[in-house]
Amino acid sequence: MTPPDIATLERATLTSVPAPRVAFDGPFVIRAFAGGTGRANAASSLDPLPDPGLAARVGRIEARYAALGVAPRFRSMPLDPPGLAGLLAARGYVEKDETIVLLAPIDAIAAPDPAANAMAAPDADWMAVTATAEHQTPARRREKEGTPALLVVPGAWITLREGAEAVAVASVVAAGEVAAYFDLAVRPEHRRKGLAARTVHAAAQWAKEQGAGWLFCQVAAANAASLALNTGLGMAEAYRYRYFVRPQDALPAMTFA
Repeated sequence: MTPPDIATLERATLTSVPAPRVAFDGPFVIRAFAGGTGRANAASSLDPLPDPGLAARVGRIEARYAALGVAPRFRSMPLDPPGLAGLLAARGYVEKDETIVLLAPIDAIAAPDPAANAMAAPDADWMAVTATAEHQTPARRREKEGTPALLVVPGAWITLREGAEAVAVASVVAAGEVAAYFDLAVRPEHRRKGLAARTVHAAAQWAKEQGAGWLFCQVAAANAASLALNTGLGMAEAYRYRYFVRPQDALPAMTFA
């Protein structure tokens, strides 16, 4: 079975991590949500061909983010047009948050777990477990709560319980043949019991039942524990991406009526 290519995985992630405000400028997709997750609040290219209008395009994208009241953020990966990284560096941007996209056939990971429950939206227990993970901000919380209403493909919020207690969670979205899981978290007092792996198995099982043949995730390159977990499950690196931001820029939370 041929693995999905980078363009397929990028389209799947844009579908799986929705944003309420989306626009295109040439090969770039511009997205904005509440200023939380990078994927939903960044511009990125979907075509690696040379772009003779790149400098003007970057300027327009910056202006569009300024009109929204948020700092511009660009996501750089193998579908960049030539020269993007150098152009952004010349405009005062610095690299941030290198991330590895990991991929595996879903059959290699999927396994049912009677202690896992799949919900159509995150409930209070799911949110409480997620809140114990690192980098959880009010803006990210608003985005997680707002995601179900924006999805146009199947998604599930997985909760693993020990008795009545929610001990581990993840979210998973099936975008056709490709599924992605996100938000893996285990309560600190329940870590190192294999619960993270069980939660990923359950998320993959749910996605397999939706017809997905591949599962991928996104892990910070500096997160050795998560990389070890996912490679231990049989996932392998497909590609990497990174963000470009201006050091002086903060990304304030956005509000929507």
